[in-house]
Amino acid sequence: MIELETILQNIQQEMRRGTLILAVLTRMDEPQYGYSLIQSLDEMGVSVDQNTLYPLLRRLEKQGLLESIWEVEENRPRRYYKISKLGTEVRDALITEWNKLTESMSKLIGGLK
Repeated sequence: MIELETILQNIQQEMRRGTLILAVLTRMDEPQYGYSLIQSLDEMGVSVDQNTLYPLLRRLEKQGLLESIWEVEENRPRRYYKISKLGTEVRDALITEWNKLTESMSKLIGGLK
């Protein structure tokens, strides 16, 4: 039999996966490299490890939602990502959808109390 803890971890992981793209897009108005983005998200209460973030950044760039440039700082090349025009449009649509969803969920959850 599956334990409660295992079930909760699996569902929480699915919920986080579904919100991570929006979380990343909200932090990309200014160019950021991976580590600075991890810190920025962590400061806002969203922890993500680099093995999750870097593939996500590459996927978002491939989809045209982010743009990237290489810069050399302190003799270290860093890839900086910034939201694209399309990314901004997608982010705005996702925020609208998020707000509708949270409003609906608040009504549903409020009815359980």
